[in-house]
Amino acid sequence: MQPKMGKRCGSTTIAAGMNSRPSDRIANYVADLPLDPGLRVLEIGCGPGVAAREVARRIGDGKVVAIDRSAKAIGIATQSSATEIEAGRLELRTVAIEHFALEDGEEPFDLAFAMRVGALDGRHPAAGKLAMVRLKAALKPDGLLFIDDREPIKGREIRT
Repeated sequence: MQPKMGKRCGSTTIAAGMNSRPSDRIANYVADLPLDPGLRVLEIGCGPGVAAREVARRIGDGKVVAIDRSAKAIGIATQSSATEIEAGRLELRTVAIEHFALEDGEEPFDLAFAMRVGALDGRHPAAGKLAMVRLKAALKPDGLLFIDDREPIKGREIRT
């Protein structure tokens, strides 16, 4: 039997009938993050929400805010993440990182991460400069930023 073709969503292909098990790449990336119960985590470029759900499962009563510039990706993530959203452990927002800002009264994040996000991996340098300004404002001074396989950066050390 041939697998069904997936739908294209930004740079992410969503397989038809996709199960919730993350790929090895995502599972390994999330496993390497220093996650503890109670953390506030920002995922940048969440696509269908696979990594965001994995992080939400690992931080207990913490919270994940997952963002993506694609409304279609956020729609797919919302459909796949009802349990985490209803439990208050996951919030999804349609916004590009270069336009992201904390909401009024929102606490800064303990950790932020991005996998294959053009504004942060060098593919879009102008957007990257704006993104770093936004991330510095969104992270706690000792909060950690993880981009792909680079060494983490503390919030206070982000150059803008």
